[in-house]
Amino acid sequence: MTHRIGVIGGDGIGPEVLAEALKVLDATGVAYDRTDYDLGAHRYLADGTVLPDEVLEEWRGLDALLLGAVGDPAPGVAAPAGLVERGILLRMRFDLDQYINLRPFRLPPKADFEVIRENTEGTYAGEGGFLRKGTPNEIATQGSVNTRLGVERCVRFAFERAAATDRRHLTLVHKKNVLTFAGDLWQRTFDEVAEQYPQVSTGYDHIDAACIHFVERPERYDVIVTDNLFGDILTDLGGAVAGGVGYAASANLNPARTGPSMFEPVHGTAPDIAGQNKANPIAAIISLQLMLDFLGEADAAAAVAAACDNPERYTGSTTDIGDAVAAAVRSA
Repeated sequence: MTHRIGVIGGDGIGPEVLAEALKVLDATGVAYDRTDYDLGAHRYLADGTVLPDEVLEEWRGLDALLLGAVGDPAPGVAAPAGLVERGILLRMRFDLDQYINLRPFRLPPKADFEVIRENTEGTYAGEGGFLRKGTPNEIATQGSVNTRLGVERCVRFAFERAAATDRRHLTLVHKKNVLTFAGDLWQRTFDEVAEQYPQVSTGYDHIDAACIHFVERPERYDVIVTDNLFGDILTDLGGAVAGGVGYAASANLNPARTGPSMFEPVHGTAPDIAGQNKANPIAAIISLQLMLDFLGEADAAAAVAAACDNPERYTGSTTDIGDAVAAAVRSA
């Protein structure tokens, strides 16, 4: 099978790390057709383009999207805060129904767990507004949108993931003692779905307690499921715990496959080191591994996963690390 892959290098170190991921993809021998898209803050600053409707429609015919990073393209250069991220990343998630954000954290024996984050609702859904903006009596509201459909499909996906692990344990993370409405919906849904997975043991942590456990005892976790905002914060902390954001990969999944899923490292554009061949491409390569697994290329995904086991052993420049991983994949 030849997979149709859209490639968005983006800004800063994004094109550099993605080039190494594609080098590893070539080493697997998996057949693919590649289409490149010139999008990101650099493109917005050049001509005002963020994400054209026709590009989004073209993406619907692809099997997957591989993204480097979008944001500030160079030191001292920036698009309006959040404009490109909302216009590309959030629109992609919402319009292509990429309702699962999956982030694995594996750096044995320090960490070996994954976080399932709901990706299309919560505080990022855009509910809210201003009253009397610009006056001394200004009011800003920002609501959290949680639907039974959105919560249940995320929770059910997490139970499926937990059922396939050796430990078979799933932890719900929320703040239900304070967020009594959203928290109640998440807990009730979690408990009801749990009845269908008797082989999976379950637990609950408040988000603040989970942050402490991430730092002090990350080994207590197997699979975690949480909402959009808490998941965003928790997964960035997880990246630091598991060796640094240079190892932090992610998958934005449409499990129903009604549109393409998107795979990206989460380290950002790092414009201060862009173009210097210094960026660690491991996160982009692990994101590629997640893509291969989702596309059903089990052997290739396993080869990349094995090559990225104990990723701290890879040192040198961006291209040095990419060459080393590609060589390990070819010899697998």
